[in-house]
Amino acid sequence: MLVLGLVLMGLLAAAGLIGFVYYQETHLPPQEESDAIIVLGAQVLADGTPSVALERRLTAALEAYEEKPQLIITCGARGLDEPRAEGEVMRDWLIERGVSPDDVVPETSSFNTRENLEYAQAIMEHRGLQKALIVTSDYHVARALALCEQVGIDATGKGSPSKPEYFIKNHFREGLSWMKFWLESM
Repeated sequence: MLVLGLVLMGLLAAAGLIGFVYYQETHLPPQEESDAIIVLGAQVLADGTPSVALERRLTAALEAYEEKPQLIITCGARGLDEPRAEGEVMRDWLIERGVSPDDVVPETSSFNTRENLEYAQAIMEHRGLQKALIVTSDYHVARALALCEQVGIDATGKGSPSKPEYFIKNHFREGLSWMKFWLESM
């Protein structure tokens, strides 16, 4: 009975985290004007191409750029299982699709979302830019915007669609990341 009760409590907690992330994702503030686009990194495959999640982020960033050309900062270092830095792969992908090379700055030192934003903020400050459009996966936008507040970036967000079959995994993992965010914010 005790084990069953603990399992049920665990399932309820997981459902609560997933529900919280979904609520945040579906109640974002309206997107506003920006003078820079920050694309947060995701996995680069062994062959050097963007993963599905990363390509979806890049497609969303490209759409925003086509609506209003502005500086794009592509964020992400090279992970142990990646052949090149995420920021470089993203830069090349965008340039291949028509973005001016002068409009893309790869940031290749960051290993997590907070570092992505801190390093991107330094690039923005150096160039005199004021407001960023944060482009990331749909479930990740709300926490990215919360981190922007902490690091001092005036930001708005745009989410790229995630694969529906990963809904529970992505939202649960993001819920755990929110818990880490709250603990670090104390």
